[in-house]
Amino acid sequence: MVPWLTVVGIGEDGFFGLGRAARRALLDAAVVIGGDRHLAMLPPRIRARREPWPKPFDIAPIEAYRGTPVCVLASGDPMLFGVGATLARVIPPAQMRIIAGPSSLSLAAARLGWPLQDVSVISLVGRPLAALNAHLREGVRLLVLSRDGKSPFEIATLLNERGFGATPMSVFESLGGPAERRIDARAQTWRDEAVGALNLVALECRAGSVGRSSSSSSLPLTSGLPDSAFESDGQLTKRDVRAMTLARLAPSPGALLWDVGAGCGSIGIEWMRSHPSCKAIAIESNPRRQAFISHNRDALGVPGLQLIEGRAPDALAGLPAPDAIFIGGGVTIPGVLEACWSSLREGGRLVANAVTLQGEAALVEWRRRHGGTLTRIALSEAEPLGGFDAWRAALPITLFDVIKPVTGAPPTSSEPA
Repeated sequence: MVPWLTVVGIGEDGFFGLGRAARRALLDAAVVIGGDRHLAMLPPRIRARREPWPKPFDIAPIEAYRGTPVCVLASGDPMLFGVGATLARVIPPAQMRIIAGPSSLSLAAARLGWPLQDVSVISLVGRPLAALNAHLREGVRLLVLSRDGKSPFEIATLLNERGFGATPMSVFESLGGPAERRIDARAQTWRDEAVGALNLVALECRAGSVGRSSSSSSLPLTSGLPDSAFESDGQLTKRDVRAMTLARLAPSPGALLWDVGAGCGSIGIEWMRSHPSCKAIAIESNPRRQAFISHNRDALGVPGLQLIEGRAPDALAGLPAPDAIFIGGGVTIPGVLEACWSSLREGGRLVANAVTLQGEAALVEWRRRHGGTLTRIALSEAEPLGGFDAWRAALPITLFDVIKPVTGAPPTSSEPA
């Protein structure tokens, strides 16, 4: 099948910066669709009908041209945070051809001398600025796709607040075109300078004494963030138990977690920090703790965590089916375990913690009915006692985990063989 749709990546150097195949596709097209800026780059000899993207943005009109030679214009590499990736979800590969141009990321890395494979990329287009917080670590190189001309100042402000005021910033405008410009400064000296809407920000993260949260630079990549990383009223799964709980939950890319009785949100937040595509829904009925969740998800870089203000099991109705569920509080509430179990996807994992005898009894009974494993966690920490030190034991915790069987498959233990 000959592709009827061609997506052309065009740079700031316009039509004459395109290769032969891209120019030929535009000359042969019956319709060219793109943003106003991209359409204005085409010379008069492109005789195809020019159609700007509808507002609000929608790819549906393209389907009406199926079978007609159509070109779609996109910035740089259409498959990198671009419309090509969006179209690829609905147009079969045999019907679409992608002619990529150099991305702004490639151009920025070339200007900086940074190996692109060693750089993390964050897009703020349509995403909260707080998403940047998950990536701030000493020595990390970041390329940030800005949403508008205000983004560099907002990024500098956030870096200062998070203790990364010493970070060198390079802001690139109109990369690859005749109006290309570069501005270099440190976050702590950045001023609210006028910057073009088309810009990219390069950061080489450096922690310093400026700001109120310099401990951000020491947050680990592994599960089990320090308890001090979370604002809470004490309703918090403590660090060591949290690390064990997350190991049992076993996050995987793209998976959805329900954090039931979320407290300050620590489990759902760390679940989402484990991979950029992980998703989580925190269910919490206490208004004060809801405020903690809202603060913590932004401070720790996962603003996409969804907060449901309500009490299980009623608050669970209508939520998308999860791949994993953690119950941090409420296993003794009638209907909670049943509602969670019935909503969990087949092959999904349910993990619950209990401190009280009544909670433990509920988990013992659930294990009798559905299998799984029970683990007793008893931790002690050395604390001063007079002129000496002694072990002070925390309340023991019962951890339960079970995998929901797949219909037609033999029962399986939640523990690997």
